[in-house]
Order: sequence, then structure tokens, then C-alpha cells
Amino acid sequence: MELQHVSVPMPADGHDVARSFYGALLGLEERDIPPKLDASALVWFRAGGDCELHVFVSDEAAPYSQHFCLRIDSGLDALRARLEAAGVEVRDTTEIVGRPRFMCRDPFGNRVELTEWR
Repeated sequence: MELQHVSVPMPADGHDVARSFYGALLGLEERDIPPKLDASALVWFRAGGDCELHVFVSDEAAPYSQHFCLRIDSGLDALRARLEAAGVEVRDTTEIVGRPRFMCRDPFGNRVELTEWR
């Protein structure tokens, strides 16, 4: 068994903001929405291997402490600097030895952990 996707909410007008944050800023590759699904309500990204991030239109508020984690191969400090330069607030969290990490929130309030395994 393996994780296939994670879904997080966005407002109805959030498509371009999702593309800007997850695609342009974090570097995730957008993927096509499969047939029969409402592409006007979704933006999907590849998140490593066969794992996907599904950003979906919803009136739900973003969960406060639940989060998902994206691991990068290298360049965590550069990614942090890029996020901060874009005005994204980043926060340190409890250290995990060999896995430097920090947290931020996407433009919709979803909590995202970013890490690099060393």
C-alpha cells in the first residue's frame, strides 16, 4: 500500500493562485484532470512518483494543524529563501535528526511541511 494523493481545499477563484504557489513557487508539475471529473473545480499536481496533490474548490476552511509534507532532494534553504522573498511566512518546527524541515501555509491556509532528507 502507498499514498496516492492528498487533497486540500481552495476557494472557487483560487485556480491561478494554486498554480502560482504550487507550480511556479514550489516547482510542482501540473497534470491534466482525468476525463469525467470537473476540471473547473480542480487543479492537480505531481508530487513525486505517482503521488499527486489535488487542490479542489470548496467552502471548507483549511484545517488548522493537519498538514502534508513535501520532500525535496536538495536545496531546502534556497526554497525557504524563495518562499520568504515571495512573502510566505515560514516557521521552524521540532527538529528531526537528518531531516531539516519547516512549515508554511499555502495561500488558502493549508499547512505544508517542507523537508530534505540528508
